[in-house]
Amino acid sequence: MLAGIGTIMGALTAHLPEADFGPGGRLMAHGALEMQMWHALALLVLGLTTQGRPTKPLALGGCGLLLGTLLFCGGVYYTAFTGQHAAHVAPTGGSILILSWLCLAAGWVRG
Repeated sequence: MLAGIGTIMGALTAHLPEADFGPGGRLMAHGALEMQMWHALALLVLGLTTQGRPTKPLALGGCGLLLGTLLFCGGVYYTAFTGQHAAHVAPTGGSILILSWLCLAAGWVRG
């Protein structure tokens, strides 16, 4: 779903007129799109490599990647299209992403 929504956001970012974006919004939306698609790929790889039986750190990291991506990208998309900042949504999502990658690293090191 994350990659599918990313495809839709990519089409919107590429084809909507500039008036539909806030100042610098198209570039912001493109950045959020890249982040979203990379994390969608990471979640796909995580699911395939754990074969549906992740350890607790990998499961926590995967859930965090999803939540962090939704918050970070959602906050950036909101700002890109409205020109208004969504308080602490994007920074919170980014922080969750960082912590999630640390959980994943710990899970992979432990094996």
